[in-house]
Amino acid sequence: MIEIMKPSVFTAKLDLGLAPKLEEDLKNLGFEISKPIHTLFSAKKKGVVCTLYESGSLVVQGKEKDEFIEFYLEPEILGAFKYTHPSADLDTTAHIGLDEAGKGDFFGPLCICALFADAAGIGKLQEMGVKDSKRFSDESILKLARKIRAAYSYTVIRLFPSKYNELYARFKNLNRLLAWAHASALGDLSQKTGCKKAILDQFAEKHVVESALKQKRIEVALEQRVRGEEDPVVAAASILARAAFLEGLETLSKEIGFELPKGASAKVLSAGVKLVAQKGPDVLDKVAKTHFKTKGEILARAPKD
Repeated sequence: MIEIMKPSVFTAKLDLGLAPKLEEDLKNLGFEISKPIHTLFSAKKKGVVCTLYESGSLVVQGKEKDEFIEFYLEPEILGAFKYTHPSADLDTTAHIGLDEAGKGDFFGPLCICALFADAAGIGKLQEMGVKDSKRFSDESILKLARKIRAAYSYTVIRLFPSKYNELYARFKNLNRLLAWAHASALGDLSQKTGCKKAILDQFAEKHVVESALKQKRIEVALEQRVRGEEDPVVAAASILARAAFLEGLETLSKEIGFELPKGASAKVLSAGVKLVAQKGPDVLDKVAKTHFKTKGEILARAPKD
């Protein structure tokens, strides 16, 4: 793989209507603001200098500029990723992208998405600023998901914990369960669209998914890639999968009258203990992936009758 050297100075044309948001965000990110002549402002912190000129020209430089552009400027202000993800090697042939969300979250569903885009659709995804869902806030995910759902063919499989736990007991392995779900989504969307090419964000040895496709007699040319979400169609699938997870988690929270947190952290453990204390241990079967070791830790800490 050839590494493309980034220029030492990044420039872009900015809609001046975004200037107040940009300045306020930079203050909140710890930048020091000054107002040199011919500029609206210049913002500086260690490793990054960001200057917006009266003409609308935005100039960013410094050793830490690439990270600043990738994680803040492009997703939050520019809405495009031409700097961090140039499209020279972009696959613009029509294909299906696949990704999942929720597999590392104790509470909430496991969600798998297959999404189809042709060459024009891939270009539109780039214009929309679509990128791996991990790069966006929850609010941005939900907004982007609404746009993507309105414009693309897709299949989402959402396994709420009751069904997930039943399937896990059958497969006895998360990767095999994921392979079955990805194959199901891919088979459905391939049949709807006629597309026989797909890219999957690889999560296991390739034979795991290949075996699931054979079992379902699905004939699709599937490429499994590490960092597959660099493909915009896979990235769009990751956004819809994440949105399905967030919406599913909210649905479960409303059903039981208790806010269920994301992840599998100490915060989740604490919430689980409170939940079991309020509603009893059986509630976990409905809202959580019960093969996680988190379940045992919660039950060990929850008050006993």
